[in-house]
Amino acid sequence: MITKFSDVFAELKANNICKRLIAAWAVDEHTIEAAGKAVDLGFVKATLVGDEAMIKDVCSKNGIDIAKFEIVNEPVELKAVAKAVQMVHDKEGDVLMKGLCSTDKFLRAILNKETGLLPPKGLLSHVGVIENPNYHKLIFLTDMAVIPAPEFRQKVKMTGFVTGVAKSFGISKPKVAFIAASEQMLDSMPACIEGAMLAKMCDRGQIPGCIGDGPLALDVAIDEEAVQIKKLVSPVAGDADCLVFPNIESANVFWKTNSKLCNGVKQAGMLVGTTAPCILASRADSADTKLNSIAEAVMFVK
Repeated sequence: MITKFSDVFAELKANNICKRLIAAWAVDEHTIEAAGKAVDLGFVKATLVGDEAMIKDVCSKNGIDIAKFEIVNEPVELKAVAKAVQMVHDKEGDVLMKGLCSTDKFLRAILNKETGLLPPKGLLSHVGVIENPNYHKLIFLTDMAVIPAPEFRQKVKMTGFVTGVAKSFGISKPKVAFIAASEQMLDSMPACIEGAMLAKMCDRGQIPGCIGDGPLALDVAIDEEAVQIKKLVSPVAGDADCLVFPNIESANVFWKTNSKLCNGVKQAGMLVGTTAPCILASRADSADTKLNSIAEAVMFVK
């Protein structure tokens, strides 16, 4: 059973899974280091698209063997991003990764109607994975980065996205908690109403392949002691695999609270809804977070 990122690396190695990673404007230390580690672990072959002179300089300063990579020389940032997306669009790569480029340039290329990666009428969303030493397994969550205030129909699709990623990690029937401020059915809180509706759709197979419950406050979603104290009867509470948050603020605060206030936390994240997974790492993310994100994406496309 996969309960931490080291298990993910072992799973990829045991199954001889190796995909082609295309990194857009990959001219920074953390992106190149993460791609190099993924190559060393054997689950990707990496192509770096960007200014070759800058890439060589980073590799030289950090003792990274540049021979690990295929280099596509494009010294103009915007053109490098467009080229990387085009390569994935043309099936020359399986996974797209954001390097030092800004998010708006990265997304603009992904959303290009001719050479981009979002299908017509598709929904772009984000799925994160957290390994927290205080929880007994990985947590999959959505959406902390893309959709500010998802409508109900978008939440249905988001649930399908996050459970799809969980299933790619070997969880046959993910337990999904629809998060609200309370586990009580309060008509004054839209998140409670929508959480209950989504849970009932899971019960009736309208959101297939998962077990859902909501509304659930965060404490009862992930803490068995809180479940016992509150005497809550739920097939999900205390053991959730997936957390679907009501809006970007709540999901983003949860994500960053884990990263900044919890020792030993490891994270990964990627865009979904696209024809290939796209790693939307922050330019400030560590090499380890970017490596975990590469592994998440490779698991999803295997």
